[in-house]
Amino acid sequence: MSAPPSTEIVVCDVCGRKNRVPAAASGTPRCGNCKSPLPWIAQADDESFAAVVEESVLPVLVDLWAPWCGPCTMVSPALERLAHEYRGRLKLVKVNVDGSPRLSQRFEARSIPMMLLMRGGDVLSTQIGAAPERAIRTWIDQHLPAPATT
Repeated sequence: MSAPPSTEIVVCDVCGRKNRVPAAASGTPRCGNCKSPLPWIAQADDESFAAVVEESVLPVLVDLWAPWCGPCTMVSPALERLAHEYRGRLKLVKVNVDGSPRLSQRFEARSIPMMLLMRGGDVLSTQIGAAPERAIRTWIDQHLPAPATT
């Protein structure tokens, strides 16, 4: 039996309150204090991927990476900034390929970093290699619905 998906502590970008955000949930995370959408950054592995990614109500940016990969560690801060920018619209899930051989094989991760935009179990688009933040943002915008206007 696998361990349940993890919970992260996330600071609200609007009011600064700390919130517990589960890796998998039936809704989208909101601040308990000001109700603003929270950035959703989680980790997944072979056992938790279905719950964390495929059952997500939001589109998911999957980052296939490894701790020994220089380009992976270079692009990671940009991905986290984008998770904050797209809070409430996109979930960032990091998958360490060294600990997730079945996912590496499933997505044919021969070169990392490898990013996948997914909705449910479907891959909408793939980006291989470290790219500048603005290029990743453009790639996301091409596949993510425009934000709702009020």
